[in-house]
Amino acid sequence: MLFPMRTVFLGSDPIALPLLDWLADGEGRAHAQLAAIYTQPDRPVGRGQKIQPNPVKIWALARGLPVFQPERLAPAVRDGFAALAPDLALVMAYGHILRDDFIATPRLGTLNLHASLLPAWRGASPIQTAIAAGERETGVSLMRIVRRLDAGPVADAERVTIAPLDTALDVERKLAAACVPLLARALPRLLAGALPFIPQDDARATCCRRLVKADGVLDFRAPAAALAARINGLYPWPACSVEINGQPVKFGQAGVLDGGGSEHGRGGGTASVPPVPRLIKPGQSGALPGENGPADIAPAAPHAAVPNAAPSSAAASATAPAPNAAAPGEVLPSATGTLHIATGAGVLQVHRLQRPGGRMLPSAYFLRGFPIAPGTRLPSTAMPNLAAGR
Repeated sequence: MLFPMRTVFLGSDPIALPLLDWLADGEGRAHAQLAAIYTQPDRPVGRGQKIQPNPVKIWALARGLPVFQPERLAPAVRDGFAALAPDLALVMAYGHILRDDFIATPRLGTLNLHASLLPAWRGASPIQTAIAAGERETGVSLMRIVRRLDAGPVADAERVTIAPLDTALDVERKLAAACVPLLARALPRLLAGALPFIPQDDARATCCRRLVKADGVLDFRAPAAALAARINGLYPWPACSVEINGQPVKFGQAGVLDGGGSEHGRGGGTASVPPVPRLIKPGQSGALPGENGPADIAPAAPHAAVPNAAPSSAAASATAPAPNAAAPGEVLPSATGTLHIATGAGVLQVHRLQRPGGRMLPSAYFLRGFPIAPGTRLPSTAMPNLAAGR
């Protein structure tokens, strides 16, 4: 008879919460018994910089699980880890680099869930970089941890699509859910000694770096598809901002207006704009616990027309000039009330905007209180490369 594996989880980000729910309360209990949680120490959060526990710690304490929060993985921490006698360690977005002796402690190994289809996008920002690069698919890979960054052999992966207007927040939700079927396939085979791990092809590897606030700039000389992908990929953080009328305005979602008036993202596939969501604060019904991002996104106010819907072909062809009729960065007329901007190739359609101290709004509502006149020239700033060397 195969017994559940004594499992220690190491992670600090809410992306892991659906997986933890499955392990603790769902069918995962047949395969793994959670013995303890390792997570980052409590940190300052938000504008007030109040010290708060992260979502994984909150989740663990609510279930009476032992929680360890080492600032660094000193030898004494490794000894405490070994005393737990784990069969398996699962890691996802932990925030510490594990030493070899730490990795080798569990009987069945230390496995990492990485938010990309390895060997693509090894590194610190795989979700954001995949979207910004124009990828149409990503996923979660289950790999053995080795000392080289995200370079260990891979057992399996669960794929998810990146829809044309998906932001990093949207894709993170998809990947969080994807961890469950991935482990549902893998853990029984691991327990039975029948889970093979395949070495990665290093020649195909791409890498990404940790994002910084300075990455949230836009160069309107770039094609509209590249700009839309970057805006969506970097939302909610660091978020792309442009100075307009003397104020930094944050762009929360964007697509591309083609010559026929339909709207799409990243150069392929017609897309309808989804309703503007309201980010629910942790602890409120319907939230992904510990969700990080803007404090609030206002719901769309009742109105006869949907302000952020893709325009009709007739309206778009009448109001959107050919790309070569305006300089990159120039605001174009729009019968739909959405913000249209000329670029190096194509027209960028911005669906959501936010001013300092305000809330993220559909562009039509935003522009009622913060008008941006056609002909306004928005400044361009060279965009740092999000990819990193191997």
